[in-house]
Amino acid sequence: MTTMRTNKTNIRAAVSHSIRSNHSVRVAMLIAPALVLFSLAAGCVRGVPSDKPPIHIVSNMDSQPKYKPRSLSPFFADSSAMRTPAAGTIARGSLRHDSVFYWGKDGDGNFVKNNPLLLTMELLTRGQERYGIYCTPCHDAAGNGKGAVFKRNAGLLPPTSYHDDRLRNIEDGHIYDVITHGIRTMQGYAAQIPVEDRWAIVAYFRALQRSQNAKLSDVPSDQRDKVK
Repeated sequence: MTTMRTNKTNIRAAVSHSIRSNHSVRVAMLIAPALVLFSLAAGCVRGVPSDKPPIHIVSNMDSQPKYKPRSLSPFFADSSAMRTPAAGTIARGSLRHDSVFYWGKDGDGNFVKNNPLLLTMELLTRGQERYGIYCTPCHDAAGNGKGAVFKRNAGLLPPTSYHDDRLRNIEDGHIYDVITHGIRTMQGYAAQIPVEDRWAIVAYFRALQRSQNAKLSDVPSDQRDKVK
């Protein structure tokens, strides 16, 4: 009797397992086509124009109340959302109190003769790198004013050679000012080149001039025998 009960129990378990397995298979067979259809439908509508706004489930503060430049505001009497800074205030990071460093001029408004930064190999290397990026296209690698832009006859005035007597004797502050604001058809690079990098370019500018107009007396005494 015990054996018969055991067999019946095993049979019931096997039948129950078979039913559950078949049910799972049927459910999977029903879900799979639905997933395929959903994927195809999603692919078909992707990129299709719609008059309805997109669904933005998680905003992450992407859309928030704010005023855009030159927009109107009913809050202020003049209806302008842009407000004039309070008298006597300066925006953070805009205090340019060192006129020599920021403008290349002394207190009287004259261009400073010498670079305010300490001349080091690190500064010259930085200046050489920045010069190669921003200046070489017009002024060429040696500063002769025969860069690729000049050779392509782009309709711009040809750059003056750095080795011109006038530029060899001009103030460092003037060179800095030209880099900052531009001159003639040369645009200013204040937006692209930070202040310290402009002075680094000025230092390398002087090194280029020295390289093309050096005298034997400029070479250290212990190195003069190597000069041919």
